[in-house]
Amino acid sequence: MARARGGGLAAWAVAVAAAWVLWAAAVAGARSPAGRVHRHLKRLNKPAVKSIESPDGDIIDCVHISHQPAFDHPLLKNHTIQFRPAYHPEGLYDDAKSSIRSNNAGEKPMLQMWHRNGRCPEGTVPIRRTKKDDLLRASSMRRYGRKRHTVPNPLSVDPNMLSEGGHQHAIAYVEGDKYYGAKATINVWEPKIQQANEFSLSQLWILGGSFGEDLNSIEVGWQVSPDLYGDNNTRLFTYWTSDAYQATGCYNMLCSGFIQINNEIAMGASIFPISNYAGSQYDISILIWKDPKEGNWWMQFGKEYVLGYWPSFLFSYLADSASMIEWGGEVVNSEPDGTHTSTQMGSGHFPEEGFGKASYFKNIQVVDSGNQLSAPKGMGTFTEQSNCYDVQNGNNGDWGTYFYYGGPGKNSNCP
Repeated sequence: MARARGGGLAAWAVAVAAAWVLWAAAVAGARSPAGRVHRHLKRLNKPAVKSIESPDGDIIDCVHISHQPAFDHPLLKNHTIQFRPAYHPEGLYDDAKSSIRSNNAGEKPMLQMWHRNGRCPEGTVPIRRTKKDDLLRASSMRRYGRKRHTVPNPLSVDPNMLSEGGHQHAIAYVEGDKYYGAKATINVWEPKIQQANEFSLSQLWILGGSFGEDLNSIEVGWQVSPDLYGDNNTRLFTYWTSDAYQATGCYNMLCSGFIQINNEIAMGASIFPISNYAGSQYDISILIWKDPKEGNWWMQFGKEYVLGYWPSFLFSYLADSASMIEWGGEVVNSEPDGTHTSTQMGSGHFPEEGFGKASYFKNIQVVDSGNQLSAPKGMGTFTEQSNCYDVQNGNNGDWGTYFYYGGPGKNSNCP
């Protein structure tokens, strides 16, 4: 009997030790790089009702509208989804053609490449699936889907940023009033990127607060970003922050915040088709506005697609209104020693080349306190180095307020 008891105790001790080893291994695995990647993927990728493989390699998950990443936010746990804005702004500039258009009459353009292989059902929202390689390209798991403080401040230029490399812009802007939204039709291109850690984008910024650590920003447009997406495709994107890109906000649906209600357009998915030099031109139309009743900031893509909203509680200054609106292009110049990247902005050609060759923003409007869209008053332009990227604005009856922008980056006048 004594031997039996001893054997039982020994077996029990072995079992406990084995359990301890397994537990320690599980903890170590969870803390390992592979474990962290798995946890992040599980958090980012919600269970899908249906999945669609895009020709460009993306996987679009059709996620039930109530299971989207927005509802990971503690203040959205009991949120009632607003399925339509209480009010649209009045006075939309009447585009003569569709918001994505071609010079070829009768051609029916697609909106996003994944549409070739299917659509998401009603009651779901399309979300680009994050893959393991996406996370491994990021500088850190914590910074995945986030960017550094990059908003162009046309009222202050830091010469150190130019000599040491950094973000460069060619923009138009208004400031000095209260703004409740903005609109623009943006020419779509696929600029060439010199290095994978650089990007090129064209967007509008809705800004509140100072350019310090309290900046609020809502950003929408198109971008080419190999680091974020793993390719050189032109993609629709959004971004938001309430603390100058420090701890809040992200691209697209990579964190909680933006609430999507539309089942047809995926943030971060490829836009198709794109413009050709001296050939067919394609545009996207973006409208951002603050619903005067509910206070949320809404996004519309084209004439038909109201995509969703950023709840007003995400912001401090933008909970009331914006103090500056910017439209234009931005690139990252990561070249050392004062040399310049050859990453292109817009079409990669300077504004003076004009339609079909240089990229443009047209039908530019702002939303005032009466929820009216109107032409911006006193619009200025800004670029850090006009020999690398430039901007030229104008006004006419067909395009309203507009500007051409962009450039090739490195050239004989921009070494």
